[in-house]
Amino acid sequence: MSVKIESTTLSFLRNLTKNNNRDWFAENKEKYISAQENVISFVEGLIEEMGEFDEEILKTDAKKSVFRIYRDVRFSKDKSPYKTNFGAGLGMGRGNKISGYYLHIEPGKSFLAGGVYQPEPSVLKEIRKEISMNGAEFVEILEQKEFRNNFRGLSVESKLKRVPTGFEKDNPMAEYLKLKSFIVVHPVSDEALMNKDAAKNFAKIYQSIKPLNDFLSAPFM
Repeated sequence: MSVKIESTTLSFLRNLTKNNNRDWFAENKEKYISAQENVISFVEGLIEEMGEFDEEILKTDAKKSVFRIYRDVRFSKDKSPYKTNFGAGLGMGRGNKISGYYLHIEPGKSFLAGGVYQPEPSVLKEIRKEISMNGAEFVEILEQKEFRNNFRGLSVESKLKRVPTGFEKDNPMAEYLKLKSFIVVHPVSDEALMNKDAAKNFAKIYQSIKPLNDFLSAPFM
């Protein structure tokens, strides 16, 4: 399915970044609706492409998968009322599956991601157990050619300084057990978003995440 993010969608987000207030948003509500519809249409095409390797994704409602643009500012110092990006979560929370895929659309800062982001303690503990018990399988997934071509490895932004309680300090998987999230990120240019084959191209990248997602969700299936 040939579908892409339109330049007008990125222009709307750029202008929103400069004018993040309710008056401007109200005056440009039609442009927002048009941009939102473009994103939903793109996600529909992406779901169709991803269905080639993950049939469960086909059950995803594109409209519901796109996150609200309105920010919850109740506990934030930043009172800007709107997000300056469009985001969509695909596959997460379906059945007992805790892993999934994420699409982030923001001029100059777009990316594709997948895995499990900041799971609750009980879930995190089970993932760590799975990695500890099946370390060789986990490393093999991370060393797959397609995976390495698309990602530099797991993100290490959120990490403990020491091996978590319940695991030996000299555990061969110690560095992975310290992680609080198990995600991978692939930066995407504005040009790539506007490519007519964007959905097909992104689906190929997401496909390389599937073995990782399957591994992370295994303890809960």
